[in-house]
Amino acid sequence: MRVLVLAAALLVGACAPGAPSLPAGQAVVVRPVDGDTVVVEIGGREEPVRFIGIDTPESVAPDRPVECFGMEAKERTAVLLPAGTVVRLERDVEARDRFDRLLAYVFRTEDGLFVNQALVAEGFAEASAFPPNTAHQGELDAAEDGARAADLGLWPVCGSTDAPVASAP
Repeated sequence: MRVLVLAAALLVGACAPGAPSLPAGQAVVVRPVDGDTVVVEIGGREEPVRFIGIDTPESVAPDRPVECFGMEAKERTAVLLPAGTVVRLERDVEARDRFDRLLAYVFRTEDGLFVNQALVAEGFAEASAFPPNTAHQGELDAAEDGARAADLGLWPVCGSTDAPVASAP
């Protein structure tokens, strides 16, 4: 299986003085950045984590306007992952993106919720493959098909994740 736990980064950080004792692969949510990115604490360090396999409308990009359903996606991520939530991070082939964010499939440890998939299934994100990181792409694509068919979230309002706010009815 290509999915690997972010154990190396977490083990290095776990040795930091004052770091909470968490099992390898786990981190604590500090805050959401937008719908598909959160900041977590790993071993006493804050790290941005970009959710693999999904894309949400922009809500904070400095060079782009807020997109239709961007604020709703950010708010939903904040509800699913409030500050203090313990998460399990799984990586795929690449550990970081071009912005040096950790890339991960994010799971809430309290109930095992696959957050990437939940955001897509509820219509707050679209499935978006970024090869070679595609270990869960089939699950994410199926979640999008279900959300579109049920007219959930952004689909009936915006039509896609790239629609400017002005295009919303």
